[in-house]
Amino acid sequence: MSTLKRFRLILGADEADGTGESLSEQEKQMDAALGALYEFERKQRFDYSSAKGKGGSGASQPVIARWLGDIRRYFPDSVVEVMQHDAMRHPVLQKQLLLDPEVLEQAVPDVNLVATLLELGRLMPDETRDSARLVVKKVVESLMQKLQQQTAQAIRGALQRSARQRRPRHSEVDWHGTIKRNLKHYQPEYRTIIPETLVGYGRKIRRPLKDVWMLIDQSGSMGTSVVYSGVFASVLASLPGVNTRLVAFDTAVTDLTEHLNDPVDLLFGIQLGGGTDIAQALRYAQAHIERPADTVLILISDLYEGSDNSAFRKRVEALKNTGLQMVCLLALSDDGAPGYDRENAQFLANLNIPAFACTPEIFPNMMAAALEGRDLQVWASENRPG
Repeated sequence: MSTLKRFRLILGADEADGTGESLSEQEKQMDAALGALYEFERKQRFDYSSAKGKGGSGASQPVIARWLGDIRRYFPDSVVEVMQHDAMRHPVLQKQLLLDPEVLEQAVPDVNLVATLLELGRLMPDETRDSARLVVKKVVESLMQKLQQQTAQAIRGALQRSARQRRPRHSEVDWHGTIKRNLKHYQPEYRTIIPETLVGYGRKIRRPLKDVWMLIDQSGSMGTSVVYSGVFASVLASLPGVNTRLVAFDTAVTDLTEHLNDPVDLLFGIQLGGGTDIAQALRYAQAHIERPADTVLILISDLYEGSDNSAFRKRVEALKNTGLQMVCLLALSDDGAPGYDRENAQFLANLNIPAFACTPEIFPNMMAAALEGRDLQVWASENRPG
């Protein structure tokens, strides 16, 4: 397709587009599909008809269903996902897209669609829930397949390195690793090495080496972050050596740890769109954390506290003083730079608690660095995108 024709499709169907380009039958169908969505606000109705002359005057739901089929036929999945996401910004289209099971089954499953389904939550009629569950299941399975191996590999490596830092028994000493670690302590006059640091194999893990707490802000702005957080928490929970707890919060706190073995059930246990009380979630975690020195707490939030900021900050200081390692992810998604409360982020930074956005691709390495006890301020500065 020529560049001029692409501009013609961008500008729309009016004669004032100024390109003078004529469209083939397929291009007319593409133009109709684009116009139905992006001219919706001007027309105040979903006026869609394909080049075959059908649609426009029929019932709205069959028209939406045909539109979904057409955009899948004419555009690549990446474009379809964008168009679906844009359609769901309009309350009228959102209702037609997501509250009818036959229509929902034709949508292309993606993270944004799952986030919207979670936001609808209890508003969804019973006849749509089974279809919605299938959509969520498809997306979760795809994410698990994509992210599980990388995460497991990074975490296992981190745990093995963490185990080596403990004091091994004589039978568990890795002598080759110990000699290598202590070469700088070679004593020429004695022609020997002083083994100041013993390195163990760390093969047998009889109890979790680390406790990981993930606190997820389930306010409406955190939709895709919630989806990725739920999947990653389920992956972490499947790994030996890590005791994973997952808590979702808005103005209430919900402990979803018992659902970690089924990420689909877990996500359906989340209700997006409420207010935000971060202090209450931190209070819950502090009351249940048993081994602060061996705990990594990950707060996933844009830090827009809906209650008293001073209560949030006092709770952060109290947790920090217990000796745990804490990090705040302002977003866990591919959605670009997030909006966040800069004053609260700076407050965390002043306490040497890093606060940064994280993509799903780098989360496993970030988690590994946290489990190893590395300085995450330094890690974040070295792993900024771009």
